[in-house]
Amino acid sequence: MIRLHISQPLSAGAALAPTLEQSRYLTQVMRLKAGDDLRVFNGRDGEWRCSVAEVLKRGCLLKAEEQVRDQILPPDVELILAVVKKSPLEFAVEKATELGVRRIRLVRTARTQPQTIRLDRLDTIAVESAEQTGRMDVPEIVASEPLDALLDGWDPERRLMFCDETGGPPALTALPEAGGAAWGILIGPEGGFSPEERDRLRALPYATAVSLGPRVLRADTAAVTALTLWQATLGDWER
Repeated sequence: MIRLHISQPLSAGAALAPTLEQSRYLTQVMRLKAGDDLRVFNGRDGEWRCSVAEVLKRGCLLKAEEQVRDQILPPDVELILAVVKKSPLEFAVEKATELGVRRIRLVRTARTQPQTIRLDRLDTIAVESAEQTGRMDVPEIVASEPLDALLDGWDPERRLMFCDETGGPPALTALPEAGGAAWGILIGPEGGFSPEERDRLRALPYATAVSLGPRVLRADTAAVTALTLWQATLGDWER
């Protein structure tokens, strides 16, 4: 069944107005008509079965019929990704959403190459991925900031999985020993971390340096690999 993310509150009988783009998708692409059902979520009120109440010349109206799933949130893990080129960045956002991250933070490191970042485009990718994968929330995407600034403001109660291309204990071994309910996973830029950045990260009491294997991975591949290992070890894959 079609799933749609909206920002409006959901409750029994609520009238909902999708955006014009969403309305076109529902009525012109998917050919929904008055009375047809779809699923709607907003990240707060669970998932609802809704019906198309009316098809207008410009847009359509929906009616919330019944809640079909209570609201649940994914594990408290966020991806911290050094800014990379457009294609791998968009791929990483899509896959991180599929893999259940709650938040995606972009950072600039010493070796980050200047890039134009369209947060609206990344938000759209995250929304579409959430709609397709069955999750009931959309990860927040935070605008880029310097790595040093991120670490200066870091909550020490949140563990940090530092994926170090120079080596470390395997993630599957190191993560269970580190413990912690809230995590961040840090992926570096295409040129890797600078020696100064690596020294600072390894000295942090809340950071766990891990290896992602014997091969040097692209940033987008490393993000998917690290999230997979974290979910398999500490995440919600056993639900």
